[in-house]
Amino acid sequence: MPDIRVITLDLDNTLWDVDSVIIRAEANMKRWLADQAPEVFAAYQPELLSNLRQQALSEVADKRHDLSFMRIHILTKVGEYAGHTTSAAHTIAQGAFEVFFEGRNQVQFFPGALEMLTEVGQHFPIVALTNGNANVDQAGIGSYLSGAYSSADVGASKPDEAMFNAPLRDLGFKPDQAIHIGDHLVDDVHGANEAGLFSIWVNFNNRSRSDHEPQPSLEVSQLQDVHPAIQAIKHGDWWL
Repeated sequence: MPDIRVITLDLDNTLWDVDSVIIRAEANMKRWLADQAPEVFAAYQPELLSNLRQQALSEVADKRHDLSFMRIHILTKVGEYAGHTTSAAHTIAQGAFEVFFEGRNQVQFFPGALEMLTEVGQHFPIVALTNGNANVDQAGIGSYLSGAYSSADVGASKPDEAMFNAPLRDLGFKPDQAIHIGDHLVDDVHGANEAGLFSIWVNFNNRSRSDHEPQPSLEVSQLQDVHPAIQAIKHGDWWL
């Protein structure tokens, strides 16, 4: 039977809906810009943002996995476009980002999320693995976790094996001693499978998985079933 020692866990769209969070955070940031830097707010338009994102992927390609850095960088460029010096634009960008980031961490947990973290955490250390930039302490789950790794920390994004290897290396566990839990078939399931971890797919909508898509070790449709699925894998009652 597998010697499961650690659980790794996705955050966005696994514990909360990230789209609604980002929409609210963006709205808060735009209101701040309209009040504090109206000329930057006026320049903050989709076409300019798209162009600046493409430029940033070339100019600061080594930071592409650091979403916080990229947002501040692009906001600074918008400020420069609006006529500010680089220094002034960066100050505005940092202020706008602080407002965004506060909203970005005001999450609404899916039903059973905190209960699942409590139950699983009684048996295994839990480590967050996220391609996003949520702060686990500000989001209210830091006390449930033994660690958290973002793509900015690792310099790579799931499904890159580096994301899964980083916590295992630091904690001293082997891939087959870990189970990764997440909602994304490629980023989470395929990434975990390729790195040698077991995987649990959180399929909230009971979406049918085609034969050519990655196959999780087990699948659940609600967070209340995560701990039983972990126990099933631990006791050898799983299929791959």
